[in-house]
Amino acid sequence: MLFRVFGWLPDAPPEPLRVPRDRQGAGRHDDPDRYTAWYLAREPVSAVAEAIQAFRGQELIASALVRPDGARRALATLDDAALPPLLDLDDPAVLLERGLRPSGVATGVRRTTQRLAAAAFDDGAVGLSWWSALEAAWTNVTVFAERLPGSLPVLDAVPLTVDHPAVVEAAERLGVRLGSPGGRGRRPRLTVVR
Repeated sequence: MLFRVFGWLPDAPPEPLRVPRDRQGAGRHDDPDRYTAWYLAREPVSAVAEAIQAFRGQELIASALVRPDGARRALATLDDAALPPLLDLDDPAVLLERGLRPSGVATGVRRTTQRLAAAAFDDGAVGLSWWSALEAAWTNVTVFAERLPGSLPVLDAVPLTVDHPAVVEAAERLGVRLGSPGGRGRRPRLTVVR
């Protein structure tokens, strides 16, 4: 199984793998002139953590899960049974063979990680798997859309809420405070420390 957070427009079927190429370019493995990168995770909490990490040290309220265009953040479960093997960047033998260091895989320097992905694409890889920079126990996946004969079947899609189990777990791991499930959130109390 693979998981992805995506924007689900009201009254539309879920399209978790719809990624406009003109919105790519700044991502970890992006090269929009050559391929579409689908970013997924092996664990639902990892997919959600990637989506809410900007709220570290802040409060995530229900309305923050809705984009300005009305699309609601949702979690899709995708069937990866037909997905060919990925280049496993968590395998020391693969790193050695490709002359890579773990720090080069997990770095936040996009020029480095994009170059790594482009080399894998040139070598015919369907995609990559690597450990999350947010939590090394989580596995993230990038699939090069053009390398698949079809799409990954969507098994399930659910709108995210501040009380969804994956949101709650991701928030706890990242230090994100959660607002009330149905409301606009609570104002944080200021505590005076003397």
